[in-house]
Amino acid sequence: MIVDDKGIKDPWKEYMEKLMNEENEWDHKLSAEVKEGPADCIWMDEVSAALKEMKRHKAAGLSGLVTEMIQATGEIGTQWTLDLCNGIVKEESIPEYWKSSVVLPVYKGKGDLWSVDPTEGSNCWNML
Repeated sequence: MIVDDKGIKDPWKEYMEKLMNEENEWDHKLSAEVKEGPADCIWMDEVSAALKEMKRHKAAGLSGLVTEMIQATGEIGTQWTLDLCNGIVKEESIPEYWKSSVVLPVYKGKGDLWSVDPTEGSNCWNML
């Protein structure tokens, strides 16, 4: 059994780097039409529908914001989200902190608890 910090961290680091840098097969088929020219504005009903469909009871990302917080803001939060998203479309750039996530190793109850293999990385993405 490994008990020193380096002996524990190094296998996890190697495992997560391999997991997160794997190339996936992709047939390059798109299920939506490609639109040329400037992006359209996002509409309030689109944001409302998206907020209703968000999964609840998920871990927060780096911002600390969870789905339930956004949904609890009601119409004011929906308008704020709409303004934020349309600003991103207009500027053609997303906030830097949206490009980061926290990866947590989660034991799935199979095999050796101390082994790297029976776990799976779970991403905690920023909600907004």
